[in-house]
Amino acid sequence: MSIWSRMAEAIAALAKGEGLSAVFDKLRASPDRTVAFAIAVIALGAKMAKADGLVTKDEVVAFREVFLIPPDEEANAARVFNLARQDVAGFDVYARRIKAMYGADDRPLCDLLEGLFHIAVADGVYHPKEDDFLHAVADIFGFDERRFRGIRAQFVAEADRDPHDVLGVDPDAPMDEVRAAWRKLVRETHPDQMMARGVPEEAVKLAERRMVAINRAWEEIQGTRA
Repeated sequence: MSIWSRMAEAIAALAKGEGLSAVFDKLRASPDRTVAFAIAVIALGAKMAKADGLVTKDEVVAFREVFLIPPDEEANAARVFNLARQDVAGFDVYARRIKAMYGADDRPLCDLLEGLFHIAVADGVYHPKEDDFLHAVADIFGFDERRFRGIRAQFVAEADRDPHDVLGVDPDAPMDEVRAAWRKLVRETHPDQMMARGVPEEAVKLAERRMVAINRAWEEIQGTRA
């Protein structure tokens, strides 16, 4: 059974009139966190898509790219997306709840933030209000400024690009430390590792851009110290 079918079943099992935030609260206590993760991305993505005042076709297409929705599951996915747009809960409510769900493990939060960046830049414009939105989500997730800059640099063409930010190391860190950081990020970006920490199989495509950025950062640092 696909994640979309499981989500549709969970929603149908609840009393009519409950918002998506109530669905998320009940699902995040489940051992299967993939559904809660997907709902969090959908809810935050639906709210962010309106941060610049418009919901473009490109942003909707980008959402479909992140989750690779099969044709026979489009109706279930659309239902959840529409519930997210109608839900009265603010984006900060979802951000705090997903943060609490994962506790000290912030790796799924990084996966989630990257999915939101993918949606934000889909129309070719990174709006200042989208930057404010994503910065606020990152703050709630507990990400410091360096980590936010490192993630943003993967997606925003005009952003400052410091390879040390991408790997999360100081500019004067010894090469052994830089190499260890690079290897750790490569391991964490493997699809099996992502699914093990609750990222739906449908969203593992998120890792492709990160892997490119991680390897490029490592190569750049190697080049400057050769």
